[in-house]
Amino acid sequence: MAKEVGDVETSINTEETHPPPTTEAEHENENAIFDAPEGGTRAWLAAGGAAAIFFSTLGFSNSFGTFEEYYITHQLRGESASKVSWIGSLGSFLPFFSGMVAGPMFDRYGEKIIRPATIVYVFAMMILSLSVSQYFHKKRAAALGLAVAGSSIGGVIIPIVLSKLLNGTSLSFGWSVRIVGFIILPFMVFACVTVRARLPPRDSQFWITSTYRNIKFLMLILGFLFMFVGMTAPLFYLPTYAVSQGMGKTLSGYLIAIINAASTFGRILIGVLADKYGRINMFAIGGVASGVAIFCMNSAKSNDSLIVYSVAFGFASGTIISGGSAAFSVCPQDPRDIGTYMGMGMAISGLGALIGPPINGAIEGKYGGFFEVSMFSGAMCLLGGLVVIAAKLATKQGLLGRT
Repeated sequence: MAKEVGDVETSINTEETHPPPTTEAEHENENAIFDAPEGGTRAWLAAGGAAAIFFSTLGFSNSFGTFEEYYITHQLRGESASKVSWIGSLGSFLPFFSGMVAGPMFDRYGEKIIRPATIVYVFAMMILSLSVSQYFHKKRAAALGLAVAGSSIGGVIIPIVLSKLLNGTSLSFGWSVRIVGFIILPFMVFACVTVRARLPPRDSQFWITSTYRNIKFLMLILGFLFMFVGMTAPLFYLPTYAVSQGMGKTLSGYLIAIINAASTFGRILIGVLADKYGRINMFAIGGVASGVAIFCMNSAKSNDSLIVYSVAFGFASGTIISGGSAAFSVCPQDPRDIGTYMGMGMAISGLGALIGPPINGAIEGKYGGFFEVSMFSGAMCLLGGLVVIAAKLATKQGLLGRT
């Protein structure tokens, strides 16, 4: 059996090794665990089911920029943008934080926990990529990129539907949201049918707390947290900023859809490149590129420039979620622990998505504009990319390695 991954590396140059299996049966079991099929109908259906969960969960939370503008001008008129943003930031944070429990549960019980999660579906987001990871090793980043692209597709369709229903019809707010729920339902059902665990469950401790002594893992968490703080600014406030520049409310709601459409290509491309040039490398590049893009948000003034900016930011930021998932997946030595690592890492990183939007709202409220918002958020995202680059020092390949 593989050595317990709890004995992770505690110094820069130490990597965990696994004792050789002692019997033929153990040798066969070892091969089954570490030799991923790298494809096949079952594997790609699992990836498709994961994408369906991302479509339904993060695709919905990625649409909050449309809600933000609507709330500020309707139900929550008179409230500050900072207060309103807590609604969306909490919705963005909870799926990641739930991974603290959902990740280890998947490693122990497999896909069975997805079915009740379709009812309390916030837990399902952290399960989707985990099973996908078991089916792929060399192509893992590409498969994760494809799965995470589901949230971008959801982020295209859902904001367009919401913007049209809320601003272009006589339907109530409640029925507009219920219609989106009916759209999501078949995707969740599809995920329940297709997502299956490949590996037998592990029976070690529920949380592998020693993972937090792994320097590389901790630096990836910190870098991801900073990126979350920064990248949420355009996702939450670009429609509001666009309206302040004279764009119509319906068109401004479509900007989130444009961001997510461009993000789809970024998420898939970064996955393919990560398998070839290094998962941590691509994650770091995504953070730096997104930071630069956020710095430019306040420079877009016309409708045309705002649309072009949405495409540019969407493509750059699309690399962060899929890149982060792929980067976390390189930390565990045993594939059966991937869910726990990703869950525990995402739970802490997700704090950035919780605090970022309210901080940006408070900055906008104090200064009365979005220049300071773009400077702060761009700096946070850029810092996250630099921290991830520094994390490469904790790998045996080093700073310039293909990691």
